[in-house]
Amino acid sequence: METAFVLGGGGVLGAHEVGMLQALDEAGIAPDLVVGTSVGALNGALIAAAPAEAVERLASLWRSDVVRTAFTGSWVARLSTLARTGTHLHPIGPLREVLSEAIGVSRIEELDVPFQCVAASVERAAAHWFTSGPLVEAVLASCAVPGLLPPVVIGGEHFFDGGLVHSIPVGRAVQLGAQRVYVLHVGRIERPLTPPRRFWEVGMVAFEIARRHRFAEDLASLPPGVEVHVLPAGATEPLSPLRYRDLSQISRYIDRAYEASSRYLRTGGG
Repeated sequence: METAFVLGGGGVLGAHEVGMLQALDEAGIAPDLVVGTSVGALNGALIAAAPAEAVERLASLWRSDVVRTAFTGSWVARLSTLARTGTHLHPIGPLREVLSEAIGVSRIEELDVPFQCVAASVERAAAHWFTSGPLVEAVLASCAVPGLLPPVVIGGEHFFDGGLVHSIPVGRAVQLGAQRVYVLHVGRIERPLTPPRRFWEVGMVAFEIARRHRFAEDLASLPPGVEVHVLPAGATEPLSPLRYRDLSQISRYIDRAYEASSRYLRTGGG
């Protein structure tokens, strides 16, 4: 477990992680362990399934209509789903189909590289790490954004998005023995937080405080000898939660993260 890739969550902004991965690949840096949460679990599963092909496969996946396929439906359809369920806007089926086709591996233990992802248990109000068993269901559980998707039921237990408990799980990689950690993230941590000015910003700022606090604590408690590289994504703009299906900036996210991370690795960051 010498080198770990840790992939954080952040919805459509997860395209930044593809650019970071491309920079790592060109620098000849490969993982012995992959740890992911939320969209980072999706990206991480494809890396762990076939590391040599991951850049091409992920770039193709993200530049296709995967986000809108997974979160399908007009506003009318989404409101209809909400009216019927009372809890979420999208069914889980389309995302399950996308993942099954993209990953092509049935179980976590069949992956080429050791992989773990995290989800939040509703009943236990705790983090749950998936280390074996059905891969697609584990990734779905990690990606189940409250309000957008229903909780995923596994073994009679309900799971929501892993970002609720570990947004960038560096501590888990270190716990598993990683000595060198590369953090692939969605770019939010590069923007300073400011007090909310609109009602919808209040929840976003509150969540960012929680996610950054846990990440900062992980970095502050690293044992001696462990090195962590937080790859840069480049400057990022705020993203409205209402634009979670917006694909217009995908190529830009990938390209600028690639350029920023390549510069970092060329100047001694590797």
